[in-house]
Amino acid sequence: MSGRKAFETAMRGALKQAKSAGSNAGGAGPSPKSAIMGTAAVLALGGAAMALNASLFNVDGGHRALKYSRLFGVMDTVYAEGTHILIPWVERAIIYDVRAKPRNVASLTGTKDLQMVNITIRVLSRPQADKLQTMYRELGTDFDERVLPSIVNEVLKSVVAQFNASQLITQREKVSRLIRDNLLKRALKFNIVLDDVSITHVAFSPEFTSAVEAKQIAQQEAQRAAFVVERAHQEKQSIIIKAEGEAKSAQMIGEAIKGKPGFLALRQIEMAQEIAGVVAASSNRVMLDANTLLLNLSNLPAEEAATGKKK
Repeated sequence: MSGRKAFETAMRGALKQAKSAGSNAGGAGPSPKSAIMGTAAVLALGGAAMALNASLFNVDGGHRALKYSRLFGVMDTVYAEGTHILIPWVERAIIYDVRAKPRNVASLTGTKDLQMVNITIRVLSRPQADKLQTMYRELGTDFDERVLPSIVNEVLKSVVAQFNASQLITQREKVSRLIRDNLLKRALKFNIVLDDVSITHVAFSPEFTSAVEAKQIAQQEAQRAAFVVERAHQEKQSIIIKAEGEAKSAQMIGEAIKGKPGFLALRQIEMAQEIAGVVAASSNRVMLDANTLLLNLSNLPAEEAATGKKK
């Protein structure tokens, strides 16, 4: 039963007792003495209920509590979840939320090549539960407002200054790891635990962004031009190789005709056979003579005709 409910129950009981004490058996009005006793009983029970309510405090889930005494200052005990007792008007409870809370911290800093960059860091922070006494003495209950913005800005400026602007993009994992490691060490000095540190936003100046885009466009155009040159070179090589092949073929045919006159007659016969095969496969009926079949043997040299006769 909470202190409020105990107070209400005690007050109702006191009122009932006052009514019963102030009533006579014969139904006559209450005597002055009975009325005074009833009022005193009500006041006593009400005071007891108020004292009981003031001497209890609750610690909700995910929270821890300290006790501050007007006589001895901050007590050493850290109170866990549940209901606890304190001395009313001498001690008071100080409640801390020990659950991890997210916080975004933005910082404008400079890179190694003197480019300005705006970086936003998201941190999950919580107080170190066994160091709450020290935190309260040194930082109070708003420790995150006092500490996190300053140490995040300090760490960001020291880490980002080690990299060029382009490296912040190409080596983002390394940059994030350095920021996280340095922040964990700095936060522990203030008894703050960081469960997660991540880079959520990186923005450069408009001038630098335009320069990067222009550089990328120039690189793409250079690659495209190199591809066109390479393709033209390949086409040139292909034409040269084809021309060399045709020239070599013509040279070989010329040498064959010059050295062996019968070579030309053999090619004519092969061509005639090919023409005859095509015509024979056709459904049309065509009369062919020797001239049509390119077999005009009368034009062959005498030596070839004699050779043909011998064969």
